[in-house]
Amino acid sequence: MRNKQKNSLKPFINLILSTNIPKSPLTIGLLGSLITTIIGLSIPLLTREMVDGFSVGSLNTLLIVAIGIVFIVQALIDGLSTYLLAYVGQRIVAKLREAMWFKLIRLPVRYFDKKKSGETVSRVVNDTGIVKDLISQHFPQFITGIITIIGALIILFIMDWKMTLLMLISVPITILIMLPLGRKMAKISRSLQDETATFTGSIQQTLSEIRLMKASNAETVEEAKGVFGIGKLMSFGLKEARIFAMIGPLIYLIIMVIIVIIIGYGGIRVAEGSMTTGSLVAFLLYLFQIIFPITSFTMFFTQLQKAKGATERIIEILDLDVEEGQEGLEVDITNLPIKIGDVSFAYSEDKPVLNKISFDVQPGQMIAFAGPSGGGKSTIFGLLERFYEPNSGDIFIGNRSIRDLSMKSWRTQIGYVSQDSPMMAGTIRENLCYGLENGDQIPDARLWEVAKMAYADQFIKDFPQQLNTEVGERGVKLSGGQRQRIAIARAFLRNPKMLMMDEATASLDSQSEGIVQQALARLMEGRTTFVIAHRLSTIVGADSIIFIEKGEITGIGTHQQLVESHALYREFAQQQLT
Repeated sequence: MRNKQKNSLKPFINLILSTNIPKSPLTIGLLGSLITTIIGLSIPLLTREMVDGFSVGSLNTLLIVAIGIVFIVQALIDGLSTYLLAYVGQRIVAKLREAMWFKLIRLPVRYFDKKKSGETVSRVVNDTGIVKDLISQHFPQFITGIITIIGALIILFIMDWKMTLLMLISVPITILIMLPLGRKMAKISRSLQDETATFTGSIQQTLSEIRLMKASNAETVEEAKGVFGIGKLMSFGLKEARIFAMIGPLIYLIIMVIIVIIIGYGGIRVAEGSMTTGSLVAFLLYLFQIIFPITSFTMFFTQLQKAKGATERIIEILDLDVEEGQEGLEVDITNLPIKIGDVSFAYSEDKPVLNKISFDVQPGQMIAFAGPSGGGKSTIFGLLERFYEPNSGDIFIGNRSIRDLSMKSWRTQIGYVSQDSPMMAGTIRENLCYGLENGDQIPDARLWEVAKMAYADQFIKDFPQQLNTEVGERGVKLSGGQRQRIAIARAFLRNPKMLMMDEATASLDSQSEGIVQQALARLMEGRTTFVIAHRLSTIVGADSIIFIEKGEITGIGTHQQLVESHALYREFAQQQLT
């Protein structure tokens, strides 16, 4: 059943129809192609009249002008038709890319845990490009080719049915040769698409972590991986080239044999007087009008197979379920308690991460998570941010499950400051306003206000471009402390009701840490705050510390209570605080 679906054109056609094809340009474009084709079919007949009546003294000026006008009109209509069909193709591919992009940015984080981003980029750019080429280039050629062949054959049968039948002997021979080659080409093309996506993912991953690669002296390793990937692409490319190398000469051979036979047989007919020279010339011109579309059909069917493969991958993405919570309640979470009730979670079935975690948080409290690495602290943050959904249990805000709230309402009220402070390529201003509605309309005075609250205003003023300073990809032009302070300023700008901090000062030097700690203390005032801490010095003042080991809570209390009652926490405290 799956194989039958793969060989079916229905998914491809349904996908194209879903893009709301611009009907007027498509109709006019196809009509133009039809007119161009019909005009093209008249040229051999006009040529016959000119050849049969040819002599220097009897040149028919009107006929020559008519042929000239036909050529000009054909060229103009063909140009308009080509543009309109290209426009239709571009509109369709733009709609497909929009649909894929809107879907991708709403997919759950779990999807991106499994997929390389480069592979996904290849689907959005390369696979949709293949569909575009088929629609805007190969499909119109196929339609006009069929019309040309049918029209030319009708005229040829009327002109001379015997020579036409002689010519048609080549058709089954051509089909027998081309079908197996076409199937092989389709298989190779599908493999080439997959390999291109894999290679794109690999090089994008390497380039995005260029500092890690260089710091690890991994140039040689990455060079070898790149050469291997390029070699595989070349291998598939050469397989494609071998098919084309067979198709081209075979078609040329068949064409030349047909032409020689037609010229030979036609020459005899002309000599006998049963055919005029003009008719023979017209016959040969119609023969060429039939041959050229037939040769382009091979490319059409190859591209069609590629497009079917691309369609499968596009549909796979479009059929994925988006993040839950796109619709939901708009709820102000100010002064509402949070309850985590018997929450269990696993990234994969064989590896549970959290096992029936439960605790309560009162409004305005600072809750800290401590414990050995890999215990599940960051996973709790992922669940609170709704990057993942619990396998069992639930998280409540007030008396409602957070799943009842719209994702936008929930995340708008959360401020997040992480250890690595991710930033987007762009300016400081763009990073401060990132994701905010009407962010481009926020006055500079407000941006400087939150920068000052985060102790970031001074270093921003030191830059020549100040708020318009480019930060580089992932903020590489800023120091760790500067990125952290911009992240805190961004949180101030959003005025969140709930704050989450994932060891926000762990990677900073002592001077930067002191400044960032002051900014964080100011940000935490009056807000429910969750903190992941590896250094206990940052959480000794927490209202409650939750100690997590191997996905289970083994202790809850203040710093002093855990020192007295929890052996491993006491050990941590003795190592770090004394």
